[in-house]
Amino acid sequence: MITKKTKEEIEILREGGKHLATVLDKVRQIVKAGVNAKELDTLAEKLIREYGDTPAFLNYKPEGASYAYPATLCVSVNSEVVHGIPLASKILKEGDIVSIDLGLKHNGLYVDHAITVPVGEVSKKATELLKATREALSYGIDAAQLGKRVGDIGYAIEQFIKPRGYGIIRELTGHGVGYEVHEDPYVPNYGKKGSGSKLEAGMVIAIEPMINEGSPAVFVADDDWTYKTRDGKRSAHFEHTIVITEDGPEILTQI
Repeated sequence: MITKKTKEEIEILREGGKHLATVLDKVRQIVKAGVNAKELDTLAEKLIREYGDTPAFLNYKPEGASYAYPATLCVSVNSEVVHGIPLASKILKEGDIVSIDLGLKHNGLYVDHAITVPVGEVSKKATELLKATREALSYGIDAAQLGKRVGDIGYAIEQFIKPRGYGIIRELTGHGVGYEVHEDPYVPNYGKKGSGSKLEAGMVIAIEPMINEGSPAVFVADDDWTYKTRDGKRSAHFEHTIVITEDGPEILTQI
């Protein structure tokens, strides 16, 4: 069921979104060669709890999962798309790109946010992939206008990405968020204009392009959580939680 949040709930989500954006930015600042993923996770959890908030992903077990997610932060490197488990053995190297995806619960309501970060100097191809994915998110957000439909968001992202030759993952989508980590509606990164659920004031959704350097094909690794590109090429991921308002989409997960 698609939900709409009250003015009071949206204010709570604004506060939580600012907390989340601040935490993720501080995690971003320690991304460098030689740092391991567990260090990023430890910092993220520490900062969330200092706010009095709760990590949204830690011990989260969606339907169909074989076990609960064992960490606060998702850390996905290069060909890892999303849901990468932040192990101490996952050590960042110069030239890597790393998606850091984080959610928190603030006063009973959830927000979700992700960025992909270069580790030191990266290749021109990697830089272009990051730029295109970040811009695709902006196009998706701009399309999330009152009275439009979910398909308009996916259409805007797809029309921007397709000419650039990148792969748009079909199995993974954005989603509603707020009362739960994942709610209706699904928000694909492709679609038809005028299709899908109507966007109404008070709807809160997470828009999150996941864009592959090569083929859109992905698979789930042996850990049952990490999605990886089938062809081994890199993937990038950017995400914001937004609320649909009379004045247009408002990004909640920014400082």
